[in-house]
Amino acid sequence: MAKTILAIGAHVGDMELTVGGTLATCALEGGRIVTLALTAGEKGVPAGRDIAEYRQQKCAEARAFAEKLGGEAHVLDYPDGLLADDDAARFAVCDVIRAVKPDVILTHHAESMHKDHAACHRIVHDAWFYAATPGFERADKAHFARLYFAENWEDATGYRPYLYAQVSGEGFALWQEAVQTHWFVTGSTSFPYYEYYSHLKRLRGIEARKGYAETFMVLPEEQRQIRAL
Repeated sequence: MAKTILAIGAHVGDMELTVGGTLATCALEGGRIVTLALTAGEKGVPAGRDIAEYRQQKCAEARAFAEKLGGEAHVLDYPDGLLADDDAARFAVCDVIRAVKPDVILTHHAESMHKDHAACHRIVHDAWFYAATPGFERADKAHFARLYFAENWEDATGYRPYLYAQVSGEGFALWQEAVQTHWFVTGSTSFPYYEYYSHLKRLRGIEARKGYAETFMVLPEEQRQIRAL
């Protein structure tokens, strides 16, 4: 069944890198893809460039990636590095969840070396609760979605793969093309993003006995399997 997936990252590029294969595979199977970045990630500006100008570029890159998957992209106005960990942010995300009505929400794992990633996790977790609770009256009606946490090299502390999601060969190829719309993926010298995530998707695929895969954690209370031995 075709799904609607809402991928929520702290910065433009976070979800495109970490869960882009899942998004591309879903899109090719007829699903709907929506990305939401809480900040543009503009503080990673190339040397000599204007931050405000780079923010505009990042927002355009988010749209370009989503468009290649036939989806849509949204970027909130919070400044990179200063993501507000408050209820205003939570209700802003809640409103997007209720408007998009996803089947699945993908976001950051709880622990991270980056403060925005950790804040994003807390914001999305609470927004997920607000969105699903009818008692919180907003413009759109309450909506429940399943919540999963992505694998990210910056969010490695405490991360343990639980769910392996197969990425099709066609989905992997589409992701490789689409993710190159982001300058930092191919142009940054601080970390080999494109190479790392390409190899990680192959490595997780090998572990899953598939060509390519991406892994996710679930909430602690959902870490159970019910099946016959």
